[in-house]
Amino acid sequence: MTKAMSSAEFDTAIVPALRAVAYLRVSTGRQAESDLSIPDQRKQIAAFCLSKGWRLVDEYVEPGASATDDNRLEFQKLMDRATDGDRPYDVVLVHSYSRFFRDSFSLEMYIRRLAKADVRLVSITQELGDDPAQVMMRQVIALFDEYQSRENAKHVLRAMKENARQGFYNGSPVPLGYRTIEVERRGSKAKKQLEIDPAEAETIRFVFRLYHSGDGKSGPLGTKEIVKRLNAMGERTKRGARFGVGTLHGILTNRTYIGEWTFNRRDSRTLKAKPASEHVIVAVPAIIDRDEFEAVQSMLKVRNPKVTPPRVVTGPILLTGLATCATCQGGMTLRTGTSKNGTVHRYYTCSNAARAGKSACKGRSIRMDTLDELVVEHLSDRLLTSNRLTEILAAISAGRAARAAEVDGRIIRLQGELTEAETRLKRIYTMIEDGIAEMDDILRERIAALKVDRERMQASLDRARTHAVPTSNIPPAVVEEFGRMMRENITSGDIPFRKAYIQAVVDQVEIGDKQVRIIGSKAAVHQAMTGNKKFWPGVRSFERKWRARKDSNL
Repeated sequence: MTKAMSSAEFDTAIVPALRAVAYLRVSTGRQAESDLSIPDQRKQIAAFCLSKGWRLVDEYVEPGASATDDNRLEFQKLMDRATDGDRPYDVVLVHSYSRFFRDSFSLEMYIRRLAKADVRLVSITQELGDDPAQVMMRQVIALFDEYQSRENAKHVLRAMKENARQGFYNGSPVPLGYRTIEVERRGSKAKKQLEIDPAEAETIRFVFRLYHSGDGKSGPLGTKEIVKRLNAMGERTKRGARFGVGTLHGILTNRTYIGEWTFNRRDSRTLKAKPASEHVIVAVPAIIDRDEFEAVQSMLKVRNPKVTPPRVVTGPILLTGLATCATCQGGMTLRTGTSKNGTVHRYYTCSNAARAGKSACKGRSIRMDTLDELVVEHLSDRLLTSNRLTEILAAISAGRAARAAEVDGRIIRLQGELTEAETRLKRIYTMIEDGIAEMDDILRERIAALKVDRERMQASLDRARTHAVPTSNIPPAVVEEFGRMMRENITSGDIPFRKAYIQAVVDQVEIGDKQVRIIGSKAAVHQAMTGNKKFWPGVRSFERKWRARKDSNL
């Protein structure tokens, strides 16, 4: 006869143990590497399950992630699995609610999401039930956790801003062209600053040189063409990846390269730009000359299709895109007027004043034919003459001589560093050959590091030598022919082509009350004279389907 079960034995037989999953988290990577927090959390959660008779079936470990938002990989994996239709867990265990979330609203939202899947969130150090009083207590605890997190963030940011004001680097990704060096120690903390990496700095100078003036064989290159060249040369970013247009644009606009590293520029969580008043500018060694950097910024702006529309290139008005108002720097646009006898007159008028009224700019107008004739006549008589062009060439030659001296100095410095690396390698080889030292793992690593340094220095030296400024000896006959051709082409022909020739040597025509200033650069004139600058309008960048059938310009 079978023995009857007692009620206690019956309950134990039919009530399964709850299935628990542990979520373990620390805030920073440094804690994950050296702290004992995660092992302690794991140990306490295991002991808690043992005391409750629950089965710990899985765990998710989040090393170095903030709990102020849900942008956490392991957290998202936990939530997806916990809310699956097969219901793998009954309880999510955390050491404290702050391990799960440090935002009171998000904590409640995810607790409700778990509850819909019949899963409870349990804190082993803050055991609370589901009655209203205890729910309120949990919400109060969450508010205190959120407050503490925000206070900590405020004090950390304050300390980092002070560290930046003292000239130290705060540990964000180091820009290409620089490396960090330890300059002092304060207790257990190492204070670091940026210094120029000679090998990578040559890559940065190469990029700016290509964009600003080209390689000596052609005019300035665009970002896509520079990216193609860098990748073909085997150059890589700081993280070892191939270059892209976005990466290159970031380099060309990074003011760190002129000695201005900016800390606290963006919010670390939202990535939104902060006001300039909150920025901390730290002086660092400059790689790029400020004038060259600002010239590149102007070129980036002009080349941006959102800034330079097609009408500037192919429109029927000679000075569109060049004529600006001296007061507000706004563009001068076409306006027409009719006299009493029915004659239609065309004017260049300040666009800001015409669009927004006198509150935006007092405005000014000048007859179109008058300004066109004035600019063409001035260019023909004052700029495109043999004497003036010869003076420009002389000034450019002097500037090139100064740049050549600077490049020579870099070559000498790199040659010295390359020689030093080779000398160190030879010393190690000699010690091994003479039996003074034995080849071990440490020595192998040292030799490998010196070889890498030697290769990097050699590559930098090769690039520096390619930066050598070529001499420019343009025969007087060529100068005379160039001036004659330019004078002819800016005075006759279709407007788009006359405009193209004018834009080859003129950057801006500034109209004031009493004077008109024609602004350009000697470098642009030199590029036009040496044949490195195009004299024809470009394809309309706004028209995506231009020649979509590929029946032309193959």
